[in-house]
Amino acid sequence: MPKVKTNSGAKKRFTLTGTGKVKRKRAYHSHILTKKTKKQKRNLDHVAMVDQTNMRSIREMLLLR
Repeated sequence: MPKVKTNSGAKKRFTLTGTGKVKRKRAYHSHILTKKTKKQKRNLDHVAMVDQTNMRSIREMLLLR
């Protein structure tokens, strides 16, 4: 039986914390930044946790069963 591969896109986008939660970056912080306020850009810089509703599919992509 062949090896199961991790999703390489998910591998680049998500990281695990020590407690097993999954960290993610916020959207809308890559381009068209001139029309966004300093406050908005600063708040988008923070890391967020993945919501419980998406946790199962992301853990499957990362092969964390």
